[in-house]
Amino acid sequence: MTEEEIISFVDALDGVLTLRPGPGDGSPEIGWGDTFFYHSPDGTVPQATQPFATIVTKDYPGDEGSRLDRPGAFRVNVAAGRAAFVRWVGCEPREHVSGTGPVAEDTVVAHPVYGSLGWLAVTNPGPRTAEAVRELLAEAHRLARARHERRSGASG
Repeated sequence: MTEEEIISFVDALDGVLTLRPGPGDGSPEIGWGDTFFYHSPDGTVPQATQPFATIVTKDYPGDEGSRLDRPGAFRVNVAAGRAAFVRWVGCEPREHVSGTGPVAEDTVVAHPVYGSLGWLAVTNPGPRTAEAVRELLAEAHRLARARHERRSGASG
């Protein structure tokens, strides 16, 4: 899977706002080149919620285990919920110890920093994880949409 394939898949889901920070848009430089997905039917950046998924293209301070400093490397990060986390990792998010070493490629793992918050990650998704990544993104989107509907009092 490429970054663009992931972005196209998520963009096709209803109510998604995709942010791709870059020079001149007022965003912090550290986020340039990364992608952030929000459920936002009105197209505005939600002020009180985190994205339901991200694509990162570089190492962040304290998050170097995926070795994203290599050419072409990226990691998709997904807030797919407790049930998905338990299914993929085998323990509750709160039981997971983050920062436990390098992250394998094309493998669904607990996020190296935010695993204890229930985030999953795949570095350089490929043939082994393409379908899982799509399923996890769809589930994260469903959960984000449900949260939005609860907060706004909407139904559907």
